[in-house]
Amino acid sequence: MRGACTWCELMPPYVRAVRSVCWIPGGTGGAIVHALKYAGWKALAVEMGAVMARLPWPADVVAERSALVPLPLAASRERERGYNQSAELARAIGAIWQVPVWDDVVERARATATQTGLTPEERRSNVSDAFRVRAGARSALRGAHLVLVDDVITTGATFSACARALFAGGARIISLVTFGRAPALGDRA
Repeated sequence: MRGACTWCELMPPYVRAVRSVCWIPGGTGGAIVHALKYAGWKALAVEMGAVMARLPWPADVVAERSALVPLPLAASRERERGYNQSAELARAIGAIWQVPVWDDVVERARATATQTGLTPEERRSNVSDAFRVRAGARSALRGAHLVLVDDVITTGATFSACARALFAGGARIISLVTFGRAPALGDRA
């Protein structure tokens, strides 16, 4: 995916790099994400993760990445789905990159409404203070360059809220990899 990224300029200074495979919604990419997330096609994560793992990164990100951190789901949503799609993607990427997956360092502090259909401002409000670093995880996070993993990024609100919690918990820098990225107003596909 190439082109100017409208919201990247709004990311906090501790965010190093963000990479996505394709634009969504719609098209094949949107159908693939929908199948993984809502139709129970968990096995898709292996191939999606393989594609995500091939994305180009700045050399410093490759050299420094300490761990992959999947964006956590609320416990109720994970029970409904039967798995966390972000964790499945992270495991697939981690196996290729030979980087550990830390799925126990950050958690949802509270359940949130689905972000689907919310305005950017409503999304930010919905996920404000929704994440926290788990007790005992601060020593692992200290100075780490973490790569957050999610299926889709739309406005960056969820990513920013989770990254903020990880940074406050001791991470030095955070990058993000997603399968899909929704274009913002002004983006060039």
